[in-house]
Amino acid sequence: MSGAILAVTGTSTDVGKTIVTAALAAAAQARGATVGVCKPAQTGVEPGEPGDLDTIAGLAGPVTTTECARYPDPLAPETAARLRGLPPVRRPDIRCAVEELATTHDLTLVEGAGGVLVRLAESLTLLDVAADLAARVVVVVPPGLGALNHAELTVDAIRARGLEPAGLVIGTWPERPDLAMRTNRDDLPRLTGVPVVGVIDAGAGALDRAAFRAAAPGWIDTDWLDAEIRRPPGLHRPAPGNPATAPQISPTAPRSRSAATAFTSTHEGVLS
Repeated sequence: MSGAILAVTGTSTDVGKTIVTAALAAAAQARGATVGVCKPAQTGVEPGEPGDLDTIAGLAGPVTTTECARYPDPLAPETAARLRGLPPVRRPDIRCAVEELATTHDLTLVEGAGGVLVRLAESLTLLDVAADLAARVVVVVPPGLGALNHAELTVDAIRARGLEPAGLVIGTWPERPDLAMRTNRDDLPRLTGVPVVGVIDAGAGALDRAAFRAAAPGWIDTDWLDAEIRRPPGLHRPAPGNPATAPQISPTAPRSRSAATAFTSTHEGVLS
């Protein structure tokens, strides 16, 4: 039986998708789940250089990773492929890669590129991938001004495809949030109808693996994550109750946990 699949997107680029994906992986492992991560298209990285999957594995620990395509220019994947005359990533290849991970892992995370409508290939976005896989979608949002509009637009685009937003995660939360950040944290679930299921401390990506793995369960609502992992495949219906009343996550880290020291990967250039 296939495990759960969550697609991870953002309201834009540089909002913290990779660190959120690592936090989801680490939090799931802390609950005893096995985790696979797929990156359909990596851009801005030369062959042999470490990419987003290396960052995720370096922080989260023992995850299996698969990268379907790589392009050296830091552009949308479809543009990056066309500019270099490289073959675009193929939709069936993404589906096969994710399904292979899902057959052997409790949770498979699919990290997109940029926002939800960024082209992975011509006429192909992460929404198409999520629809193919019957995956729910986690939306990573920044905390500051503009977040409400961008979050609503992203959630509307997801729902317009008949997909269900699984939750919002604030990608970076500073030690001293300003007024806009504090009010946005309350307004995001109210305006989108999607719960805030995670809040990642600013600077999380600079932690070593042990510290990151110890902190991750405090950044993510693990009750929500447990429910997602147990959700029958293909079930897009939201959980019972009003999502806007879901518990808010404290950015405070829990007590220290021991960290795993080894991980496997199906791609090259993994951090040791």
